[in-house]
Amino acid sequence: MKKNSLNPYIPYDKSLREMARKLRSNLTPAEIKFWTTLRIMPFYKQYYFNRQKPLGGFIVDFYCHSLRLVIEIDGDTHSTDSAESYDQKRTRWLEDQGLQVIRFLNHDVLNEINGVMETLERIIEKILAEESPQPPSLRQAQDRLRRGS
Repeated sequence: MKKNSLNPYIPYDKSLREMARKLRSNLTPAEIKFWTTLRIMPFYKQYYFNRQKPLGGFIVDFYCHSLRLVIEIDGDTHSTDSAESYDQKRTRWLEDQGLQVIRFLNHDVLNEINGVMETLERIIEKILAEESPQPPSLRQAQDRLRRGS
């Protein structure tokens, strides 16, 4: 299913609002570093990002509605079998909503924030390139001329 054909509104469990507020007030050190660095990036002025955003029955770390992009910052607790299974379920549901999910490790955010932001910038550029219509290929143009359209 194409992203653009999906309903832009993603329903969420209203009971998660209070928990999301609490999480926004208690960000991890990696989430704080990511958020403060994100806010000074040149692309930040063009795209609005939410912190600790309820989507469906989940709360995602960061979300950009206009890019349909979810960003998760994973700590040590995400390496257990049950956490990995839960993350896979979450990711599957989010992707079924037409969202792209990317993950960064706490270690990378805390120690390699420039590389993390470069990766994020490349992902945003890729999303934008996929959304913008590409000029027809030479073969497509020749086919149209032959058909007279």
